[in-house]
Amino acid sequence: MGEKMSGTLRLLHEDGLLAAEYPRVRELIAAIDQEGDADGLRRAGNMLARVGADAVLDKHPQTPVVTVAITGHSTVSGLTGPLTAQLARHGVLLRPHVADFDSYVFDLSDPDSALYRARPDAVVCVLDASVVFDEVPVPWTPDDVERVLAEKLALFERLASVFAGAGRGTLVLNTLPLPRTWSAQLVGLRDRARLAAVWREANARLLRLMDAHPALTVLDLDPLVGADVPLRDARLGVYTKTQLSPELLAEYAREVAHLLRGATGRAKKCLVLDLDNTVWGGVLGDDGIEGIEVAGSYRGEAFRTLQKAAKQLASQGVLLAAVSKNDLEPVREVLRDHPEMTLREADFVRVIANWRPKHENLRELAADLNVGVDSFVFADDSPYECGLVSRELPEVSVLRLNEEAALHVEKVLRDGWFDVRDITTDDLKRPARYREELDRKDFLHGFASLDDYLRELDVQVRLADADESEIARVSQLTLRTNQFNLTTQRLQPAEVTELAADEDALVLTIRSSDRFGDNGVVGAVLAHRDGTVLRIDNFLLSCRVFARGIEQACLSAVLSHARERGLTAVEGSFRPTAKNGKVKEFYPGNGFRPVAEETDGAGSTTFRHDLAEIAETPDHIRLTLSLGGPQQ
Repeated sequence: MGEKMSGTLRLLHEDGLLAAEYPRVRELIAAIDQEGDADGLRRAGNMLARVGADAVLDKHPQTPVVTVAITGHSTVSGLTGPLTAQLARHGVLLRPHVADFDSYVFDLSDPDSALYRARPDAVVCVLDASVVFDEVPVPWTPDDVERVLAEKLALFERLASVFAGAGRGTLVLNTLPLPRTWSAQLVGLRDRARLAAVWREANARLLRLMDAHPALTVLDLDPLVGADVPLRDARLGVYTKTQLSPELLAEYAREVAHLLRGATGRAKKCLVLDLDNTVWGGVLGDDGIEGIEVAGSYRGEAFRTLQKAAKQLASQGVLLAAVSKNDLEPVREVLRDHPEMTLREADFVRVIANWRPKHENLRELAADLNVGVDSFVFADDSPYECGLVSRELPEVSVLRLNEEAALHVEKVLRDGWFDVRDITTDDLKRPARYREELDRKDFLHGFASLDDYLRELDVQVRLADADESEIARVSQLTLRTNQFNLTTQRLQPAEVTELAADEDALVLTIRSSDRFGDNGVVGAVLAHRDGTVLRIDNFLLSCRVFARGIEQACLSAVLSHARERGLTAVEGSFRPTAKNGKVKEFYPGNGFRPVAEETDGAGSTTFRHDLAEIAETPDHIRLTLSLGGPQQ
């Protein structure tokens, strides 16, 4: 399969059709990656890099694109092809800015450098051991290495500080794996142990820099090297100064793509698991509850390992669901009563067991959770089921698990589908809140009208200035919200912090609760004063709380607040995407009129409200306000 897809991609390239046929590329590259065809993936990335982002955007202007600056101490151009392929696998174009050889200090320390002028969404600074050993004397001792490491750590911290003021998005550094060719030069085992200790201590300090620098991400390369990936190719290291092997650069690109996928609103929310031969061994309908393998045998332990990993993911806010071809009651009995099960029914937001096609169940699950099917990662051992879901729901990320159960966990975790920079309090509460949302839907069915339902729901909303503890959540809303997101402006925590400190800006959080529980921070309003006008830079609301009047209540409050502060109008823009069409009429439906279509190539429209007539807060909403912000 992978070889066939590589051939198809090559033919498209030879015929000059890669840009025109770009929507097919994601599927082709995903198949190449699924087959583990590393060479095919490398060739695909190089072909796409030669085509370039602008050629694709000319044919498909709504394709998301990220600008990434790549710099480092050694030759780093080899990262461009793999990163192009990995991002394309997630439907994202790469516009690279590759810096000159060994220019990272100048690039990152000068706010007027070409790197900063490129306005990248992320800067990837590739580090390796030569950054240290190029500066130790010959001969050298572990003390010399410790001294240079201390200098480099101080340098990295200074560069992170400059980036915080001059850059935007994320600065990516990485830990420094220690090649054996350096440690083996010490013939004393005690000296060798001391070198290992100071090296590990320096990497630990490098990782901890993330605590003090919100715009910094440090990737730990040790797990990649520990997964049978060669650290370096000696010939490339000597002759081309490429200090990380092509295989390691490919895995590095995969990790960076995980990060950038989240930064473009493509992080996944829900892991959907098959049950038979996925969560447990055997077929429940054939083997019975006593016959399935859950633990206590070699194969059973493999399935328990997957269950433990799934439970760990769910504990951090990942939604867990099951879709199985089984009768529901026996499935519930296993999850409830089997003494060796790690996963229980309460760990899932929804357990679906019936004999309908799985893609139909996935569609209904998405509707029940009020999320897009593109937020699903679906794992199944059946090639037929995986192929059917891939064909009918190409937006779903499908993981085809093979017959070797011991490899299931690696396949589920390989792509960091749910990775975020920080876990927020709202993340930890997310599964429980989605279960509450399903209870709300059941509650709705008991009412003759939506108005009656909303009155009995007792919706309470608080619109307030964001405090420090909510900054990460506001950033996360900009990064993860796609449907009720009027401009798709993606912000890292450092950028939200900067906005919150601006006297002319508003950074507001929307909290909601009702008779079923506290929903937490479900939305945000970002705005700034421009003369006598308040400009709404973005308005975001979680899909969990659509259609309850919360958005109308908060918009009316913002309009009233602007009028009370002496401003003459409020303006906001709508930038259409493939996913936010449901809010196209949000501004016109709330008293705004169009005033300009922006020439940004994305079809954006600016709307204006003159503050003469402001709609009342819906009467079923109990709204409290705590607003500061700009005034005339």
